[in-house]
Amino acid sequence: MNNFNILKMKKIHKNRLKAFCLTAIILILGACETTELDLTQNPNGLTIGEASTDGYINSIQVDFGRLIASLEVEASETVRILNMDGRNYQNAFEPTRFDNEWEEAYQQIIKDVREMTPLADTASAYYHLGMAQVLEAYTLVTLVDFFGEIPYDDALQGSANFNPKVAKDGGESVYDAALVLLDDAIANFGRDNALASPSNDLFYGGNWKNWIKAANSIKMKIYVTTRLVDDNANTSFDEIVSSGNYIDESSEDFQFPWGTSFNNPDVRHPNYVTDYTPSGVDAGYMSNWLMDYMLNGKKNDNPAFEDADPRMKYYFYRQTAFVPQNDPNLINCVAETAPKHYKASDPFCSLASGYWGRDHGDDDGIPPDGQLRTAFGVYPTGGRFDDNSFEVIASISLGAGGAGITPIMLASWTDVMRAEMALIGGDAATANTLLQSAVTKSFAKVRAFGQRDAGADLSTAPSTDLDAAYIRELGQLFMNAADEDEQMDILGSEYFVMLFGNGIDGLNFYRRTGRPSTLQPNLEPKPGDFFRSFFYPPVFVERNSSLSQKSGVTERVFWDMGSTELLAN
Repeated sequence: MNNFNILKMKKIHKNRLKAFCLTAIILILGACETTELDLTQNPNGLTIGEASTDGYINSIQVDFGRLIASLEVEASETVRILNMDGRNYQNAFEPTRFDNEWEEAYQQIIKDVREMTPLADTASAYYHLGMAQVLEAYTLVTLVDFFGEIPYDDALQGSANFNPKVAKDGGESVYDAALVLLDDAIANFGRDNALASPSNDLFYGGNWKNWIKAANSIKMKIYVTTRLVDDNANTSFDEIVSSGNYIDESSEDFQFPWGTSFNNPDVRHPNYVTDYTPSGVDAGYMSNWLMDYMLNGKKNDNPAFEDADPRMKYYFYRQTAFVPQNDPNLINCVAETAPKHYKASDPFCSLASGYWGRDHGDDDGIPPDGQLRTAFGVYPTGGRFDDNSFEVIASISLGAGGAGITPIMLASWTDVMRAEMALIGGDAATANTLLQSAVTKSFAKVRAFGQRDAGADLSTAPSTDLDAAYIRELGQLFMNAADEDEQMDILGSEYFVMLFGNGIDGLNFYRRTGRPSTLQPNLEPKPGDFFRSFFYPPVFVERNSSLSQKSGVTERVFWDMGSTELLAN
């Protein structure tokens, strides 16, 4: 299968997902029970007079979960959390790849929020409104992070303005609007005179205190992202930390849950849908960089690391115990030598122990390896826990059946944001403490997902003693680093591991800091410019007479004042 067909498969998958809020039921699997949520009304098919605040907020939540699950793939591919299957960046991220996502953001999420708002005001449905404001704010900052200048005030005015202009400040005014939305949401969640609560809160089940923590945590994300251009960002960030009113425990994690039903609609995790098929993994490979870093990466720097990252068995499911090192019919590059621009420590071509992935930018044809290559595991996708059974995937309902999550903001991530702020402030000791806290929380969260795979032999899980050893050795490695740059390499690498499932903040971290410098290079020595922002989707720019397509991908988002030269091409 060539690269065109892989991209086509991804687009088909996105179109399949696009239909799922138009149907009747979404099944959400919680920790110990299944809750049936009746989403019978589709506001996009109703007149404003017929729509309800419940119908709108149902649709907004589901559309939001689908949008972030899709956008995170592009972000993760750029920074090696997932494999990038194009030989160069512009081939891998063609503008049409974002068409569906642009329409989902504007024509579904933001449009529904605007139409719901007057209904919610009239009905005193303040909790509905607060939820919508948080989801719109996250959507807006994500669009800015991807595209830079985007429409906001001019958007969705119908016949009054068919050609909305973009904000000519790199997106700064849209970020400011998102902060206002978050503050308004916090105020709405704190009101005690709401006349109605949403019938379905997919994120927190009506815990408005946790919604306030999520809103504040997204504000923290905004402040750390803009710290290079906003003199007040550090102070604003610290004020939230001092309040303690943010996500700092995993029980408060902000995440979108997926279900197990594969009938129409298919509500399983999107990555489960593509990996758990009768013919095995249908699209994509795991990132050799991520798997190698978790398997061997820190051993290259510190022999004290004797064991692999304990999360590997939860992240990845191996269909085989062995990756052939001499069969070019299955892995083309085994007959080749590593490119000259690779360092000796960079993984190349294939890994040991059954971790069957690909290098960054490897767009070779697809051999018959669907029941050989590594699949998504039980975290966060709801697949199989890797219990060393090495059974091939030949079913659409293995493991947790797709009942995974798309993480939006986790307690481990807020610890990493705090660690970054401490490190750039010259406090390496505090940064180290926060990094170890983040990894501790990540280990506990990931291990808990093993219970979702009822058929797994969890006796094969790595001993929890390895968690403490890993964290202790990581702390030593961090404090023994030569300088702040090396410490930022370690912080960034560990952050990318924790971001498995949503790499959007990884792309932001990489542009902001230029780290980690230890990422695997692109297979092509000259893959073109790295995306400081993506091209506009044709569905937007070709229908809008007020602007033209960007001249290139080096146009920076307003907050991107980081390294001019990103150290991994």
